[in-house]
Amino acid sequence: MKIWVDADACPKVVKDILFRVAERTKISVTFVANQWLHLPNYDSVSLIQVGQGADVADDEIAEKCEAGDLIITADIPLAARVVEKGAQALDPRGTMYDKNNIGQILSMRNFMDDLRSSGVETGGPSGFGQRERQKFANGLDKFIAQNGC
Repeated sequence: MKIWVDADACPKVVKDILFRVAERTKISVTFVANQWLHLPNYDSVSLIQVGQGADVADDEIAEKCEAGDLIITADIPLAARVVEKGAQALDPRGTMYDKNNIGQILSMRNFMDDLRSSGVETGGPSGFGQRERQKFANGLDKFIAQNGC
């Protein structure tokens, strides 16, 4: 099992949690980003820097992940792609995407995208605070415990 991180838009507090998990559990955590990231010098933490482009990092993660892996991403289409391969995805706000819920979540995302495209103001996500950080940490801990790591 590996953890893949869609790192360009990942909040710093989530990255810090992942660094601690990698150090504590020795689970391989790979950050995939369009730009260079400063990462701690842990054997279990690595960076794949990809070229510029809208879905280049997403494509890299979707290609390299395997069944049983965990992908950290807020990108619902990427989550759908990796779930189709047998992986799971965890949003930085703590929502776990799996085969049981990704279809409905992707449909809602596409519906909201259609509304925005037609000029309807749908608002944005709420701020990222302690509650979201805790929900993410709990979801990550639950995944690790369920997978025997």
